[in-house]
Amino acid sequence: MTDSPILFSHLLSGAPDPDGPADIVAALRDDRLAWAHLDGTHPDAQDWIREELDYLDPQAVEALLDVNTRPRMSLVGEGLLVILRAINFNEGEDPEDMVSLRMYLDTRRILTISRKRVRAIERINLALREGTGPCEPGLFLVQITEDIVGNINAFQSELDVHAEELEDQVFGGQGDHVRHDVLDLRLKVIAARRYLGPQRDALIKVSQAQSPITDAVTRREIEEEAFKMTRISEDMDELRDQAQVLREELSSQLSDRVNRNTFVMSVVTSMFLPLGFLTGLFGVNLGGMPGLRSPLAFGLLVASCAILVIVQLGVMGLWRWLNQRKTR
Repeated sequence: MTDSPILFSHLLSGAPDPDGPADIVAALRDDRLAWAHLDGTHPDAQDWIREELDYLDPQAVEALLDVNTRPRMSLVGEGLLVILRAINFNEGEDPEDMVSLRMYLDTRRILTISRKRVRAIERINLALREGTGPCEPGLFLVQITEDIVGNINAFQSELDVHAEELEDQVFGGQGDHVRHDVLDLRLKVIAARRYLGPQRDALIKVSQAQSPITDAVTRREIEEEAFKMTRISEDMDELRDQAQVLREELSSQLSDRVNRNTFVMSVVTSMFLPLGFLTGLFGVNLGGMPGLRSPLAFGLLVASCAILVIVQLGVMGLWRWLNQRKTR
């Protein structure tokens, strides 16, 4: 099917798979339960859907062809329009840039479309080839949803473990080495959270929808996945807050380090300021300077500077001791 936007196609009623695009088009029109998955980036995808699936509701066609989507569910005639987001496992891309999967299901046909590879679709295709795939639209939707939610859960668990490792390093004093990792974690959580809430709401609507393809068992299974999405969304909120705490802790550590360095520089400056005054005063080249003819003058000046340093250290120590007593 290289000249067709169809990537995968199967008959779910147990009949042999379609021989080609014309056969799958006929199956999608008659009473046989058929599934076709389309490549949304194919140049003929839009024309194929509008021409070969002209019996679909215009709202469903528009949603299937939309480039920018968010998770949602709509009842379209006797069918169900479901748009979900799956973890992006494509090479060279970020998992949190979730892939959109558009689905239209009714009692006689299933149509799915995506603009990137979706591993859940590929696994369904493999299962149908082996004769172990779903044989009803409701089961198809349940298996796709379980696969997608399971991968999102695994992704969230990986982020959770990574956040715990970063927390140990940050509070263990290794914040300088993980600053970029904390920022990367925060950006991943923000990107993933964009779709988790709408996806949870979409699954809740599916579990409550009164449709010919969703019986009581199907609704109960989808409801369970909606509960999982709720927990994942709440865990992502916690991860977002945890990443924010780590970021604030890193900023606090940096501020403390700057304050300590500033304090050290202030102490050094205060130590050398009177010494600089003395050396500058006795370094003037004017007549009448004391000690010009005495061989002990330089030694006395050095000793005076040393005594001055000792006095300064004593005063600073006493000041620190008094401050500590006040804070107790």
